[in-house]
Amino acid sequence: MNVHDFDGQVAVVTGAAGNLGSTVAKKFRLAGATLALIDIGFGRSQRVSWRHAENVGLFEADLTDVNQVNHSIAQVIERFKRIDILANVAGGFRMGPLVHETPVQDWDFMLNMNAKSVFLMCRAVIPHMLKRRRGRVVNVAARAAVEGKARMAPYCISKAAVITLTQSLAAEHKHNNINVNCILPGTIDTPQNREDMPGSNFSNWVPTAELADEILHLCSRQASGVTGAAVPVYGKS
Repeated sequence: MNVHDFDGQVAVVTGAAGNLGSTVAKKFRLAGATLALIDIGFGRSQRVSWRHAENVGLFEADLTDVNQVNHSIAQVIERFKRIDILANVAGGFRMGPLVHETPVQDWDFMLNMNAKSVFLMCRAVIPHMLKRRRGRVVNVAARAAVEGKARMAPYCISKAAVITLTQSLAAEHKHNNINVNCILPGTIDTPQNREDMPGSNFSNWVPTAELADEILHLCSRQASGVTGAAVPVYGKS
């Protein structure tokens, strides 16, 4: 991919303080994009690392709160005037008990974190894309969305909702030059996963850089004919 593929484009990246989100942000930056980075909180080191970067804005918001989402996007538009790309990377995972033993608050937590956050961001951003009749949205679902697992029902269902939301949005906007796709990562190679699963073969996991590359590809001119896709990125797992 040409390093200047995203020159002049504004990319919103959620979960930008996390392992995958920060990798996606850096890849977009190297490809020439202006960045609006959104997370519930940025650490001091992250703020320092972006402090002197031109055309980069950090915005803090709880993405399960409609008012905070709307406010953050209003701030992005006020500063950068447009949004060309939305990468919905924010989300999370939590093992749980059996379904019949699952507290309602645990169900709500997973659905809010993984599905409601994507819904609210798309709801806030797509109207700005419609004004310009152009946009690219990539959501992060998971392999677990198509493979229900024991003690993971809320997580699996929340990520399945991301796939269906992606397909619905793609159908709604395929004639508006707004492409909406999602990726399905397998186990991601992060420090947290290595700590939680120390006996695993880490070489079988998916590096964050490879996931970021696929997100950038789906936002690029090379993928202009792709919309409504759920792209598996499983590595060797």
